Formats: sequence, structure tokens, C-alpha cells
Amino acid sequence: RYLEKDWLVGSSLPSDFNPTTIQKILNELSPESVRYMFEIFWESKKFEGLTDKVEPWYGTAYSIEKVSPSTIQAWMSSAPNENLHLPAPNVFIPTDLSIKNAQEKIKLPVSLRKSSYSKLWYKPDTVFFTPKACVKINFDRPHANNSPETEVLTDLFTRLLMDYLNEYVGLSSLLIPSFVFHASAYCARVAGLRYHVRCTDSGFQVTLVGYNHKLRILLENIVDKIAKFEVKPDRFSVIKEMAIKDYQNWKFQQPYEQAKDYFSLILEDQSWPWMEQLEVLPCLNAEDLAKFAPIMLSRAFLECYIAGNIVHEEAVSMIHHVEDVFFKGSNPICQPLFPSQILRNRVVKLGEGMNYCYSKEGLNPSDENSALVHYIQILRNRVVKLGKGMNHCYSKEGLNPSDESSALVHNIQVHRDDFKLNVKLQLVALIAEQAAFHQLRSVEQLGYITLLRLRNDSGIHGLQFIIQSTVKDPGHIDIRVEAFLKMFESKLYEMTKDDFKSNVNALINMKLEKHKNLSEESQFYWTEIISGAPKFDRREAEVDALKKLTQQELIYFFDENIKVGATRKKTLSVRVYGNQHLAEYNLQKSEAVQPNTVQIDDIFSFRRSRPLYASV
Repeated sequence: RYLEKDWLVGSSLPSDFNPTTIQKILNELSPESVRYMFEIFWESKKFEGLTDKVEPWYGTAYSIEKVSPSTIQAWMSSAPNENLHLPAPNVFIPTDLSIKNAQEKIKLPVSLRKSSYSKLWYKPDTVFFTPKACVKINFDRPHANNSPETEVLTDLFTRLLMDYLNEYVGLSSLLIPSFVFHASAYCARVAGLRYHVRCTDSGFQVTLVGYNHKLRILLENIVDKIAKFEVKPDRFSVIKEMAIKDYQNWKFQQPYEQAKDYFSLILEDQSWPWMEQLEVLPCLNAEDLAKFAPIMLSRAFLECYIAGNIVHEEAVSMIHHVEDVFFKGSNPICQPLFPSQILRNRVVKLGEGMNYCYSKEGLNPSDENSALVHYIQILRNRVVKLGKGMNHCYSKEGLNPSDESSALVHNIQVHRDDFKLNVKLQLVALIAEQAAFHQLRSVEQLGYITLLRLRNDSGIHGLQFIIQSTVKDPGHIDIRVEAFLKMFESKLYEMTKDDFKSNVNALINMKLEKHKNLSEESQFYWTEIISGAPKFDRREAEVDALKKLTQQELIYFFDENIKVGATRKKTLSVRVYGNQHLAEYNLQKSEAVQPNTVQIDDIFSFRRSRPLYASV
């Protein structure tokens, strides 16, 4: 159909713009010259009991009616005039696709600038050489998630903001049906730009990815919508109804998802149960959000990452603009965070040699599945390391001018090889993953969903079994997980040197695998940034640690942290019982608690009773 030179573009690229021909076609589109060949699908509960047909596959009731000439005539008489036209020009379509040469070959992200308002990390594209860029901005706000109510209000804020952005970026004057507008609006999407605004643990995050030429236009409009945010009561009602349905549907999640949520609720210090969020949501109105939004925006710190086909002057200029919108002027929207307001998530520290267990009946009474999350808390990922051979000193004048006393705290830090600890855990997981799947799913057939995963909670690492089953209750599955670990212990001890080396090389190869595109690379570096203690050459450092790792060191690590009965082992089991295993659920509540086992009855009492790991 096409010449060789047109194979890549096909019919997508018009070769000859001819307004006369276009107008000739438009002139033919009149009611008198068109044969009506169309279908309208109308789906509503209003038609219940008024239909005369049933489709054979799902039993859906329906009717078919012809559109009468009088109806067509009525449509013609009330047809829009000035509002029905060809699409306006799409301002997001890029026209400059040139590749910009980075002034310096920066292989890893660098901290380009920092102020009391923001910090900018920057990474030019030195790998993919595409005319694309990625911008991520975390709006860290202390008022966003300090209660179930504020977390729900922040959720409504981001949902409503996305709704407004879809309306704007979709350019409502366009002749485009509303169903086209999904997570990113039509015009930006067809021009190769994607954006999203979502809640985070400390506020909300704005992400933009796509062609760099018009990306700043999109960023400026998103920032403007945030700065001029107002609550439209009609849209608030729609968004609130959707949010209520989403929260209500939580109880219909699969049991293993429910178990994971309970698990996060137990370990994460700043987390709120969905039941409390659902309780406050119906009581909130548009005025509540209108009052909350300025308070949420009143103090902030922006953590920013810009990467791709952008020179560093452009990156700095973008963030300068964002700062000017929020922090500058006679009546700024935001003020910088106080040092005391810069908070990070903290994680509950489980006791060494202890097993903790939380059991709960499944929320969906018709679900037969039960689920288990069996977690082994291992190690601290990142600590602030002082320089070897260095003395670090911090001095401060006493706050009481009349106090003659002085004070000294002198600490000696023992260095920990975190990378070696990380790779030991990763290697155990790599070796055990296939064996666990084979034994627990294929041989014992405990459940279709059988997973062994690494877990990272704000820098606290662990090993996690996730199993969902209709054939066995979570208590029995927990016993089988322990039995597997005993079996795996023998497998680890009997592993040959060649097998050990093969597994090490497999993990090294996984770490050395190159990022496939700019988005994947950006997500890797962004994960490091939001951790609070970024290590951008983590993969290379862990590869070095793997090359030095011995088989005996791996066995010692397993014996100390994972082996059944290890004195340092810290285990948490979350069990969700489906309707097939309610008898076992009631029975386990009356059973005697095993030694070194703590039965968690109230999540929040338990959380308050436990120490927390320090924030990174």
C-alpha cells in the first residue's frame, strides 16, 4: 500500500494539506445528504423490566429500537452551532525533536541546587538519546497525612485535581467524547506526554514523562492548577461518590491483599486503617476540602528530579518557576517547612527471637480463600556512615544563657557492611524462590498464589512468603512455611561450590542488566531519592559485594537471621481466614500461645508498645 520510504509513517503522516478538499468534505456532512447508519448504546437501571430480549452469554436484558424521523428532526433543530468544530491546535505536539548534548557526561544523578524550598536532582540523558524527559516532584507536606481525615482529604484533593487537569488538558472545546479522558488527558497523550498526580506518605507527587519540547508547558499548567485550586461542588460530589465506592470495595479485595494491608498497618508507624477512612469520608463536604487545601499547601518542601533531554539550565529554570508560583510574592501560597516538620516513615522493630501473629476473619463472607503473609524482618538497609579515620563534630551554644554547664556526647560508630548484608538476603531469596514455589505450590498444592518476595519498608529489609489457599487454613500454611525453611536449610548446606557460584553470577547478571528506557532509569533513581539516603551506584556496589561473598558467609547469615529457631530471627505472620476455615479461626483463638510467640489482638496497642527503627 505504501512506498518503501513511507513504511514507518503509513497513513499517520498527511503529506499534502489541502484546506479546500477538507472543506468540500465538511460541506457534504449535512442532514439532507447523509444516510443514517449509526448505533446508540444507552445503559441504565431505568430500563429494568422494560426490555424484551436477553443476550445468551451473560443473560443481560436489552431492547432494540429504531430512531424515529421525528427524533432525528428534533436533534437537527437543537444541534450545536459554534461549539461543533474541528479540533483546535494541540499545543502539546512537539516540533523540536533535536538531541541536546550534555555539557558534561554525568553518569549518575547530581544535586544541582538546594534551597529552603526545594532540592533538585538532575540526570541528563547519556544513554538513550531520545527527545524525551522525565520530571518528578514530591510535595512533602506535614498536614497531608497526620490523621485518617487528612489522608482522605488529600486523596480527594489529588482525585479532583486530576479531574480538573483532564478537563483543561483535554481542551473542552474539542469535539472529543468524554470516555477518551483516562489517567492522562487526550491532547497531552496523543502528543506523547503523560502525567499523573497521586498521594504519597507525606503529601502528593506530580510526574510528567514524554517529549521534552512542550513538557514545560504541561508542567506550568499543572502547577497553576495546584496553586489556584478551588473546589467545584458538582465535581466534588462526583469524585466523592467514586471515592466512597473505592473504599467500600476494599473488603472485596482478595484475602492476600487484605493480609498485606494489615501487615503494613502493623509495621508502618504513620498508617491508617481503611475502615476509619471510610467512616470519615461520607461526612466530608466540599467546604471541608476548601478549608483543608490552603492548610495542606501552607508549608511544603519540594523534592525534585529532572532527567532526559534537558540541559541543566532548563532544569533549574523549571524549578525556579515552581518556587516562584508557590513561595514568592507578597502573599505566598507556601512557606518552607520547619526543620522539625521534615519527617520520614518509621517502622516497628520486632523483637529478636520472637514470633508475632495477627489473625483476622476475611471481610468478604462469600470468599472461600484464606491467606498468609509470613514475614522475616532481617536488617537495616541504610545508616548514615561517618568517614573512616575521620572525627565529626557538631557544636552549639546552650539555649539557657544563665546556665554555666556544658555537655558532650562522644559516639564511636562501628561500620556495617550494608551492601554485603543486602546481597546475602537477595541471594537467599533468589535460591529459595524456585524451591519454595515448587514445594509449596506444585508438590503440596497449598494455593494458586504462592510467592516468595523481598520486602523493603523505609529501609528495613525482610523476606516475605505470600500464600492464598482454599484447601488449607493459614495456621496450617504457616507450619508448612516453617517446614520448607527446614528443608531449604539442608539444600543450602549441601550446595556445591559450582552451584553457589552459578547463583551468585545469576544475581550479578540481573543487577548489571541495563535500564530499557528513560522511565525505567528514572524510577530506579527516584526510588533512591525518596528513600532519604540515596546511593545511585547501588547496583555496582552490590555487585562488588557479591564478588567477595563466600558460601560460608551466606550460610552464617541464614543461620543467624532466617533459620527456624535462630536466636536473632524476627517473624510476623498475618493470617486472613476465608469462609472455608472459620472453624479453624475460632479454634486458634482459644489455643494456648506457644513460647516466644505474641498474639496481636489490637494492632494499634501493639504498634504503640514497640520501639521504632530510626528514620533514614
